[in-house]
Amino acid sequence: MNLFLIAFESVFILLGIGIIGFWIVKSKIVPITLLRSLSPLALDIALPSIIFIDIISDFSPSAYPDWWQYPLWWALFTIIAFLLTYLFSIASKKENRDEFSISLFYQNGIFFPLAILAGMFPDSENYQVTLFLFVLFFPAFFFSTYPFFFKEKNRKPLSIPFKKIFHPTLFATLIAVSICVIGIQNQIPMVIISILTMLGAMTIPLLMIILGGNIYVNYKKNGFSEPIETVKFVLIKNFIFPLCFLGFLVLFQNYIPPVISFIMFLQSAVPPVTAVPIVTERIKGSAVFSSQFIMASFLVSILSLPLMVYLYSLFFNF
Repeated sequence: MNLFLIAFESVFILLGIGIIGFWIVKSKIVPITLLRSLSPLALDIALPSIIFIDIISDFSPSAYPDWWQYPLWWALFTIIAFLLTYLFSIASKKENRDEFSISLFYQNGIFFPLAILAGMFPDSENYQVTLFLFVLFFPAFFFSTYPFFFKEKNRKPLSIPFKKIFHPTLFATLIAVSICVIGIQNQIPMVIISILTMLGAMTIPLLMIILGGNIYVNYKKNGFSEPIETVKFVLIKNFIFPLCFLGFLVLFQNYIPPVISFIMFLQSAVPPVTAVPIVTERIKGSAVFSSQFIMASFLVSILSLPLMVYLYSLFFNF
């Protein structure tokens, strides 16, 4: 049960910061328009900084001889998640099935697991480095595939968003891994390391404040509707998805590395990626539904995530 409390504390800290972001925007301490400016700061500067620093500080090809396999495990996870999405999206109403499906499929693959891993394993960077390598291609995959979740009649003429596919997180990971493979990480000036470390320290607080503010904006703009659909979504996303993956991981536990196993499980249990409402609106879907799904999933995750981690611990050792 101690593991449950550790996971609960990690998620509670995240949501606590998110509540502060909700209050900041609601109280008009920070204008709503500022959220759009803060998002690039968090996603394009702070997050790549922490990824770069963690990798060059703790990654070496000799310590991670199978590091090149981690994106392949992510590909396997993605295939399974797609099959589960296709299966369980049938439970949704036809008129909002596109929003239901896209919210199920794209998980909050980076900063939510990052915060939980940092809380559960504060003295070990093994999980964090593996996470970054695991989700190496997730941003590019997300921004290049999300339009296909919506009906052809709702699509704008499809243009390839190269700027978002080749995201700074992808470059940060590739550059850091290349530096470590070549073996020149010790030649990077300490002043650069210090700057990037300080920038990276903003990542989790800034992202959660933005998330809390966006939840307030979406709630104020769209209100709350379709409670039954939202309950169905939360049951599937927060409980059934991770339980399905738990069964898969137990069945094939002799073939999947332990660190990869836990990261795959976390990926299945976390709420949807926060960019879903934005891309849903861009493709002429309903941001109302996707915002509600995300908000409910995040709120329930304060209990569902610790519970799922505890269930995982009954079958696996950390």
